[in-house]
Amino acid sequence: MELLSLLHAWIEKLSLPSLLTVGMLLLAGFYAGRGIRFMRLPSIIGFMIVGVLAGPSLLNILGSRSLEGLSFITEIALGFVALSIGLELKIGTLKEQGAGIILIILLESLAAFFAVSAGVYLVTKDIVLALLFGAIAPASAPAGTVAVIDEYKARGSLTRALYAVVGFDDGFGIVIFGFASAFARSMLNVENGGPAATVSALIAKPFLEIGLSVGIGSVIAFVFCLPLQRISSQRDVFVLTFAFVLIATGICVRLRLSVILTNLILGIVAVNTQPEKVIRKIRTEITQALPLLFVLFFILAGAHLRLSLLPSLGCVGIVYILARSGGLLGGSWLGALLGRAEKKIRTYLGLGILSQAGVAIGLALVVGNRFSEFGARGSAIGSTIITTVAASCIVFELVGPILTKFALKKAGEIQLNTESRSPR
Repeated sequence: MELLSLLHAWIEKLSLPSLLTVGMLLLAGFYAGRGIRFMRLPSIIGFMIVGVLAGPSLLNILGSRSLEGLSFITEIALGFVALSIGLELKIGTLKEQGAGIILIILLESLAAFFAVSAGVYLVTKDIVLALLFGAIAPASAPAGTVAVIDEYKARGSLTRALYAVVGFDDGFGIVIFGFASAFARSMLNVENGGPAATVSALIAKPFLEIGLSVGIGSVIAFVFCLPLQRISSQRDVFVLTFAFVLIATGICVRLRLSVILTNLILGIVAVNTQPEKVIRKIRTEITQALPLLFVLFFILAGAHLRLSLLPSLGCVGIVYILARSGGLLGGSWLGALLGRAEKKIRTYLGLGILSQAGVAIGLALVVGNRFSEFGARGSAIGSTIITTVAASCIVFELVGPILTKFALKKAGEIQLNTESRSPR
């Protein structure tokens, strides 16, 4: 520990410019990604290893202040990931998948919520804490799933189902979180001698946040699509796409709305209203931008993973990991079974949606901020949730991409040439 402290002090004295730091880490992430593929693992594991090494847990090249200053990169990457998912969700394609995809989204999210809530309550006997842990459980990390799909050029019905599920389950997860956190606040208010919230107050805010995200995404999509049909230059399409993703993401950050849901709606509206040749241009440009964003995103994600939190997982953390995994796997299987989805979707889809990171940590921070007003009780709840969720995300972020690749390979949807060729 003393040696690590001395190393941190030496690195701090160097005071490397931010651009130099980012450039060096980008280069290190690139080669780490290539190296990790020789082990038949997704490149993003290599990117995250570089992030962990560079983060506060080890070398502290990316300290807390640097991570805060670079947070806009994470927001931009999530915006592009959500847009790329939305562009895959054509109404006709979703109709082909039938009611099964809706049942999968509903049941895997609800199963994760109820499984985690029940598990945490059995351990802690604290209904407020259990509700809040359950509310965070459905949140997924679509960037990890999309990165694996993109890297291995996966194609097929399972891939299409994964795009739909990781796109929409965050939206539904935000609805669950809105309701559960509202009920939890009402319970704490009653504990403190205050009045219980009315049913209309409990319902209004979550729907308002979702409605605003959908409305803003739709309006931006309409304005975005107006000039596209008259533009032939691929360069101009890229500039326009980048600009509108930044606008949508910036509005969400300012209003504290879901970056993922808003940009997802932007992509869905675009793909369902524009000619295929226009969508092909957008997809081509996004495909060129995503590899760079993925390297940066997962380096930063790795830097946020505090290895020192792992010992603090404890009983609640283990219950959270096991109950969330069981809920997602069981709920997706049941949804696919009731929706009469094909066998490989029933068997493997759950393995592709276990990743959890930024959205979950963001919701945990929301709990920490909003519940601090309830004094020591609220602060203790916030601290427990932030620590446990952050620690469990280390496990989910490392295991999730590996299981996604395993599921796609078993389903026969990974292109053989991408598996056998040398790393790019």
